[in-house]
Amino acid sequence: MKTGKIVAALMALTLVFLNHVANAEPSATLKVGQPAPDFNLPDQDGKTRTLEDFRGKWLVLYFYVKDDTPESAEQARGFRDYIPELAALRAQVVGVSVDDSTSHAHFARKYALAFPLLADSTGETATRYHSLGGDGKPANLAKRNTFLIDPQGRIAKIYLSVTPSRNPIEVIEDLKRVNGF
Repeated sequence: MKTGKIVAALMALTLVFLNHVANAEPSATLKVGQPAPDFNLPDQDGKTRTLEDFRGKWLVLYFYVKDDTPESAEQARGFRDYIPELAALRAQVVGVSVDDSTSHAHFARKYALAFPLLADSTGETATRYHSLGGDGKPANLAKRNTFLIDPQGRIAKIYLSVTPSRNPIEVIEDLKRVNGF
């Protein structure tokens, strides 16, 4: 008798879950080919940047945990060191974290970063890119995800939970493939 009630309860819960999934937001995650979410954020110099600013180029939009942490510095230096190759592939690098513009300015100067670092202090953009909290990160810090956005503003590739030392190389390899090199 107890087993029958447990089975009935599990079936009812399964139906509730399936109904919830069917009615859930259609975009629980971002997908390759869809338009990239727009953003409107200040960089380390206080200049407001939007997705439209990068139209006509490949955009490497990478989210990182926090300025001046060892892995974030390693990833930023990696992108910095590959700027000539990325530029030859018509790509612009942009970093995003929840730190403010002042923190970004210090980080950019310390490591001679010649690309924008966007201050997503509310976490709104990271949330739109499904890159805020989780994966062992506190809810108010960005995940280490990278998005390759094509010149028309569509997501071409998504890199989740990247390895900082490997991420710039992976992006360059994929850019070479899509550019026919």
